[in-house]
Amino acid sequence: MTSNPFGRMITAMVTPMNDDGSIDYDGVQALAKHLVDNGHDGLVVNGTTGESATTTDEENVATVNAVVEAVGDRARITAGVGTNDTAHSVAAAEAIAAVGAHAVLIVTPYYNKPTQPGIIEHFRTVCAATGLPAMAYDIPGRTSMALASDTIRRLAEIPEMRAVKDAKGDLFEASKLMAETDLLWFSGDDVLNLAWLAMGASGVVSVVGHVAGKQFARMIAAVGAGDLETARSIHTQLIPAIEALMNTSQGAIMAKGAMKELGIIGSDHVRLPLLPITDEHRDVLRNGLTQAGLL
Repeated sequence: MTSNPFGRMITAMVTPMNDDGSIDYDGVQALAKHLVDNGHDGLVVNGTTGESATTTDEENVATVNAVVEAVGDRARITAGVGTNDTAHSVAAAEAIAAVGAHAVLIVTPYYNKPTQPGIIEHFRTVCAATGLPAMAYDIPGRTSMALASDTIRRLAEIPEMRAVKDAKGDLFEASKLMAETDLLWFSGDDVLNLAWLAMGASGVVSVVGHVAGKQFARMIAAVGAGDLETARSIHTQLIPAIEALMNTSQGAIMAKGAMKELGIIGSDHVRLPLLPITDEHRDVLRNGLTQAGLL
């Protein structure tokens, strides 16, 4: 089996902020420790849920450094470096490698609408910048550009490209690619975690993992052991929490609300154009977590 440099139970971590919008680095470290203490063997930092669209390069490096200092000896730290500018992504990858990130997450370039050959060269160039293991993030709902199957086959030829975080949701097509390549596959959509694991995915990159790391870790172990009854039971238990946290357009909103509700972080501030959790959504969150036995 191909070795896994990312971990299996991974959460795309929110970036804790103070009420004035500055990053709360003490909160970053406290959250990272909480997650690793609760079922995680990997974290994704500076991803979509980390509000990478509105954090600066300097903040991203400082956040990775804080997480590596806090838990880098206990979990694999993957840092998001994807932008729609290849040179910018290369510089980001070099900077996070310098502070100890173990791997990089590279999203499909957005807005520019490059050709598939252009996408391949973007990934190849960013991968070559550091030599760190890389995970391609396929999320056409945000980028408007899906990774074509032939593109993924080409990406599998890049030595550093080791995995796909799949938020496209075509399980059958992905099962063919898993059979044809040695790429590791990760669920990038919490509603499909059980389905992806049953199809042979190596793990999950989760938002709901903020509140359900231990449960998802048990699900991953159960599927690996062939115990689908237990895995289905965990999935059923977590349905209310999954529905609650994925209730808005951006997981950071509800995940920060949940972490504040549980006393893990001090503020649920998010940066514009995102707005903080509303009272209505907070009620939805509390009800979902309560029904799932997490609050």
